Amino acid sequence: MAAFRYRAVDAQGRVSSGAVEAPDQLRAVAEIRRRGVTPIDISAGAADRREASPKTSSKLQAATRRLIGELAVLLNAGLPLDRALALAIENIDDSAARTHFEALLGDVREGMALSQAMAARSWLFPPTAQAMAEAGEANGRLGDALVRLSAALESADELRRLVSTSMIYPGILSALSVGVILLMLLYVVPQFENLFTTAGDRLPASSQVIMGASRALREHGLVMLGAVVAAGIGARHLASRPGARQVLDRFVLTLPQVGTLIRHFETARFARTLGVLLEGEVPLPAALALARRSIANRAISDIVGKVADGVKEGEGLTAPLAATRVFPKIAIGFLRTGEETSRLPLMLGRLADVMDRDVKLRLQRTIAFLTPLITIVLGAAVAGIIASIMVALLGFNDMAIAQ
Repeated sequence: MAAFRYRAVDAQGRVSSGAVEAPDQLRAVAEIRRRGVTPIDISAGAADRREASPKTSSKLQAATRRLIGELAVLLNAGLPLDRALALAIENIDDSAARTHFEALLGDVREGMALSQAMAARSWLFPPTAQAMAEAGEANGRLGDALVRLSAALESADELRRLVSTSMIYPGILSALSVGVILLMLLYVVPQFENLFTTAGDRLPASSQVIMGASRALREHGLVMLGAVVAAGIGARHLASRPGARQVLDRFVLTLPQVGTLIRHFETARFARTLGVLLEGEVPLPAALALARRSIANRAISDIVGKVADGVKEGEGLTAPLAATRVFPKIAIGFLRTGEETSRLPLMLGRLADVMDRDVKLRLQRTIAFLTPLITIVLGAAVAGIIASIMVALLGFNDMAIAQ
């Protein structure tokens, strides 16, 4: 993929600029036309201003959200862009992030539009940010556009944090369960092994299973651990391939409870992103293509991509999405109402709020179910090991008395 800078004019005669990535110039022109504008100048070379793409850490993402929020406030206070950007950068504590933002400020001071400077750092600024900045520059309301963008980014980040933090306690409890079972098998059960050696096959079947598991774990534990690690690495590598990832994502959607949770989570992110883009006056076909990138599940993303292609050809939005049956019925209802009343951005925002609340409620229910379930499994496993040892001890005593 090559990067192309362009200047274009829309139907009202307004001139805008930006950057696109495409295999060649012809496809770059086609992509620009899909955005609803006519290119008047296009040239390769956006890549020469493009920074190296380091790994974007959570700290760097947080700094980006803070920069956008403070920049929006300063612009709405009447400050010019370069001054507002300089003041916002001064409030960034992370030195690495500040270095990247100062390079952004340098491009702006050289005359580059903010959206172009963001596009040159696509690893740092999401496509939504680039599109909202470009729309704000086109209609002269950059501050308002960044306010909406900042609110959307904060809402999406809050939902991600909720999902990750909600699984901390079940994760710790699961790790504790595995640790306790390993402790029993590696250190407790071997204390009785010599005592039961003479009993041989006369031990109860459950006791033989526990003794065999303990012996196998002690003799081949490292090999088992290596196999598990290798399987994990292999699964991760396989999941990174587009075809396998799509199959996995499609399978996850069929899982009870989990599939529903993922659908609602992705619907919330998609609705909020699309609503913000439409509110910022980004054309629907371009907004759909950008909002699609906010969807992590490949199966849902591909379906939205097909719908976006249909919208470019003049088709509607709600009917094709309803036919896919990938979004909840309540989402289709909100979309249909928005299209019929010509208030689609407003209804998308309300849909995102409803889906956010639903995801929170489902997470609370999931945790409320997982916590006692893990505790019961741990108790049953420990009780089973202890019961097997006690049964063997009682049987051993009976044999000794009989002799």
